[in-house]
Amino acid sequence: MGVGTMGRILVTGASGQIGSELVPHLRSLYGQHNVLATDIKQPAEESVDQGMYEPLDVTVKKRLEELVNEYRIESIFHLAALLSASGEQNPGLAWRVNLEGLYNVLEVSRTHDIGKVFFPSSIAVFGPETPKNRTPQYTVIRPRTMYGITKVTGELLCDYYFRRFGVDVRCVRYPGVISSKTPPSGGTTDYAVEMFYSAVRSEPHVCFVRDDTTLPMMYMPDCIKAAVMLMEADSDALIHRADYNLSSMSFSARELAEEIRRHIHDFRISYLPDFRQVIADSWPSSIDDSYARIEWGWNHSYDLETMSKDMIEQLSKRLSRWSL
Repeated sequence: MGVGTMGRILVTGASGQIGSELVPHLRSLYGQHNVLATDIKQPAEESVDQGMYEPLDVTVKKRLEELVNEYRIESIFHLAALLSASGEQNPGLAWRVNLEGLYNVLEVSRTHDIGKVFFPSSIAVFGPETPKNRTPQYTVIRPRTMYGITKVTGELLCDYYFRRFGVDVRCVRYPGVISSKTPPSGGTTDYAVEMFYSAVRSEPHVCFVRDDTTLPMMYMPDCIKAAVMLMEADSDALIHRADYNLSSMSFSARELAEEIRRHIHDFRISYLPDFRQVIADSWPSSIDDSYARIEWGWNHSYDLETMSKDMIEQLSKRLSRWSL
């Protein structure tokens, strides 16, 4: 590997929620010219447009191969996906993007000797039969959404490519991810992000889940931290590899609203559950991520209090710039 332990890196879905913050971080660590951002859409401002960028539809394997060859790619962060709520609106597209895209990445990695592959799975792999509290690593996995189905299949596919072909693929099951830099993008846990936007804008908020809805969440800096930590981890230390539970905090919609109100006292909120409530009810309330902590040293940096304080500060700055 040419740079660090990952060499030259390709990121799919680079303009998405995670990609738009992961790409600048990777470039700060490994160099501006060692990280290729790709997406089916043009890069957003302040995210991936300060370095190498190429358009890429991950369902087109030939284009992916061309980029891997042209840029001498050695590692891939495969983030391109249709999220949970969007996937329920268009399940056929979710299947094609989420699984054909992953299959193409794994195949190209196999045939082109890619050193490492990162694939983000999700708590969406779980279902109503899964234990809700401190959901264990090994448990009942019967998702009720197309997004969850594609993530379960993706985990199995990644594990197969590791065991059958030796592709060094690494996966985490992300909880809901909260970001101050990218707007909500079709995820069920986006209710938390939307709540912050309304509060900072001094707008009354209508939450699309019940006030007692409790889900595992993670602040974006921890999300990025986990991805890099896992990819930098010693391969010999990884036992589970394609399905690491990951967690940092859990809270209800009401608890989040109360925490926001500590900073923005006149924040007003009401609750009007829609179709996403059924999805949220099928997911865990808290996650046991012991294996990630033991095998590659995972340790989160943010809890509800510190995340909320930083989220409000960062979002306030960002929205004030947009209003100028």
